[in-house]
Amino acid sequence: MADDPRSLFGLEGKVALVTGGSRGLGREMALGFAQAGADVVVASRNLESCEATAKEIEQLTGRTAMPYSIHMGRWDQVEPLVDAVYERFGRLDVLVNNAGVSPQYDKIVDVPEKLWDAVQNLNLKGPFRLTAVAGTRMVEAGGGSIINISSVGSIHPSAVIIPYAAAKAGLNNMTIGFAHSFGPTVRVNCIMPGGFRTDISASWDWEWYTERTKTYALGRVGEPHEIVGTALYLASDASSFTTGAVFPVDGGVPT
Repeated sequence: MADDPRSLFGLEGKVALVTGGSRGLGREMALGFAQAGADVVVASRNLESCEATAKEIEQLTGRTAMPYSIHMGRWDQVEPLVDAVYERFGRLDVLVNNAGVSPQYDKIVDVPEKLWDAVQNLNLKGPFRLTAVAGTRMVEAGGGSIINISSVGSIHPSAVIIPYAAAKAGLNNMTIGFAHSFGPTVRVNCIMPGGFRTDISASWDWEWYTERTKTYALGRVGEPHEIVGTALYLASDASSFTTGAVFPVDGGVPT
């Protein structure tokens, strides 16, 4: 007999770590997990921002929210983060690799090595190391769910996001590899968001983007809270037979 659908999406008694969790899509996912019953770790470079978001989550949900400052592009900062989570909560059930960056540039030939390295470090190297460290601990504990946040740009790259698209394409492939590495104990999946109306999108050319979204099946950009349903599905037992999957959440970008 199937479980009660309402209980399948619950995260009661679980702990979720969201990188880039203090704003944008990360904040919405951290809040959504807490509303589903999880205690959460809000991690990003800006401790003050993490503290503010954690306080807001605690006030809204009554769950415990732990702020943590980390530069996800720094390999040596990853393991101390995982240690801190286990020291505070004694467990980690859900990891969301959400932190990312896509700096603007004028001409591809003028992209400096420093920009290339920074994009790869934050979008690919950091998630690799955090998934390796946290996923290994999850396997030892008997289970868990890892969610990578990629981008529809990884399969529909434009001229202005080439380094970012390359890193996110790597993240898509890494998802599948880790699913096989950590299966059958830990599930690893990926969400490819399209355009969402976050603070990062404030710098976009909205006249151009509005015209572009007319070709989408839904004809608009996403609102930040619209990422939560897919994230909650992948974090919870509702997706118990789903791993190594890459989900577009993009409003229907034409193929």
